[in-house]
Amino acid sequence: MALLKYIGKRLVTIAFSIVVLTVITYCLMYAAPGNFFDIQRYQTAAGGTNLSKEQVEVLRRGFEKKYGLDQPLWKQILVYLGDAVRFKFGPSFSNPGMTIEEQIRQKFPVTLTLGLLGMALAILVGIPLGILAALRRNTWLDYTATFLAMIGQVIPAYVIAVLLIILFAVTLGWLPTSGWGSLRQMILPVVAVALGPMAVIARFMRVSLLDTLNQDYIRTAYAKGGTERAVILTHALRNSLIPIVTVIGPTLAGILAGSAVWIEQVFRVPGIGQLFVTAAGFRDYPLLVTSTFILALSVMVMNLLVDIAYALLDPRIKLE
Repeated sequence: MALLKYIGKRLVTIAFSIVVLTVITYCLMYAAPGNFFDIQRYQTAAGGTNLSKEQVEVLRRGFEKKYGLDQPLWKQILVYLGDAVRFKFGPSFSNPGMTIEEQIRQKFPVTLTLGLLGMALAILVGIPLGILAALRRNTWLDYTATFLAMIGQVIPAYVIAVLLIILFAVTLGWLPTSGWGSLRQMILPVVAVALGPMAVIARFMRVSLLDTLNQDYIRTAYAKGGTERAVILTHALRNSLIPIVTVIGPTLAGILAGSAVWIEQVFRVPGIGQLFVTAAGFRDYPLLVTSTFILALSVMVMNLLVDIAYALLDPRIKLE
């Protein structure tokens, strides 16, 4: 019952946060210079097609009426939120023949796959790396792992992506520079996404295991004659992994809403991040707001799932 009550409170908070975020996004777009119609008109004019001033105004009014841009801003926001509750977002400016939910449905699985593969790689490498650093504390192995974790944490993902392209695609010629679909095309984007979270997980794993090894019950286990392997595998590792859950969830959310967006641009991966950047460049407001809406909702739901999982794994944690 307490869990259901907690989930209900969090869902209300998520709904309120989404509304605030949508209002802020709309206001920022409204204040930003330029619009989709003028960008398209200038591109058309540069291509050799010129219209009279009156014809342009007629087209502008028709465009604004079609998408409700001639309405006050507060009314546009209310209409959008009303449709968003039903997950109906209508057509975008740049692709009027396809609804935004259809575009999201095509693009989001690519971003989710990229994020999950990157997270899986980060976990598979980061946890053993943190364990080795903790068990071999103050040795060359610990210093090397800590150094690599620090490098992975301070260098932005898009810089790592460029370095990977220069090394493995341009210099060595082992992997393609861009694309998505084949295994060879996936390797560099997944590695670029994984390195930052890998460093975070390794660092948290090291600290968590060192803290656990200093607990009284670990010393008691050694005093009862337990071997190092038995004590670590039976008592230390299990308790040390619980705090990692709190890192993995927000990190995955960060990948979906942050790293994946840039990585998709660098490697030309056809995911929602590329859709988001293209919409921002062309001032495609409906698509931009919806991309922000979907990414923010993903982050909030992921954080909720992590909090629930953490409470289930550790009975000492109370959901309030």
